[in-house]
Amino acid sequence: MRIREGFPGERRRVLPPDVVRTALASGLTRRLLVTDAGYYPHALHHGATRQHGSRGTIVIVASSGRGACRSGDRLLRVGPGQALVIPARTPHRYWSHDDDPWTITWMHVRGEDVADVERAVAPDGLAAVVDTHEPLRVVGELERALAALETDETVPSLLRASGAAWSVLAQLAADAAAGSQERTEPVRAAQAYLRDHLDTPVRVGDLAARVGLSTSHFAALFRKATGGGVIEYVKRLRIARASELLMTTSMPVADVARAVGYDDPFYFSRQFRAVHACSPTVFRERAGT
Repeated sequence: MRIREGFPGERRRVLPPDVVRTALASGLTRRLLVTDAGYYPHALHHGATRQHGSRGTIVIVASSGRGACRSGDRLLRVGPGQALVIPARTPHRYWSHDDDPWTITWMHVRGEDVADVERAVAPDGLAAVVDTHEPLRVVGELERALAALETDETVPSLLRASGAAWSVLAQLAADAAAGSQERTEPVRAAQAYLRDHLDTPVRVGDLAARVGLSTSHFAALFRKATGGGVIEYVKRLRIARASELLMTTSMPVADVARAVGYDDPFYFSRQFRAVHACSPTVFRERAGT
């Protein structure tokens, strides 16, 4: 037998229907509203079956233990550091593992903008599992949403919960786009190296070798994780740093160019103009006004 609630040490808040109706009718909460939130530690025999789905999108993040979810013909396994996302109106059944029950922090969200997040995380409309790259941060934001609902049901508390929920959804969408942490770890290492060596010439093959991958494999992973190629990524990093130097120092433009890896100040100016639609000199003048 599976139970939805009633676990020792649990925390749970559910907004009354009239509060939900009012919050979804106007104001910022119409775009995103946390209607339910909770924390279930060591949730033995936890589970729920919703033949017609839930009115809201469900997010469940496991801190420890294991669980599973059936959505359509798909059976999903959920483990520590993973998030289960179930789109609204999607029939599903989920449950905690009998021998290793999960500890979860969860929320239900509704609003005008939630569908966009669903498409990013679960594009086929079925439940999906996301490997969270920063699980402690995600769980922390879920706890913030829960704490806000525990305070009261006033507009400020609902807005605080919405802000925390947006952070969770944005992180899950980013993690889903980047792929599993195992796949993106070489990319993250390469990004850290590039940030620390802006003035060093970039060769994709050398960067791939540094993280132990072939050039083609690394390039594909990098594009998947960032949405673009290595050279474009480096250009954006360099121009961002150059912009900071132009705004906060009196360094000559040529020195700024060299500091971010451009020996030719004219080429630097063309690259800068491609990003900011103005020259470095004009950018500095505008920043000073």
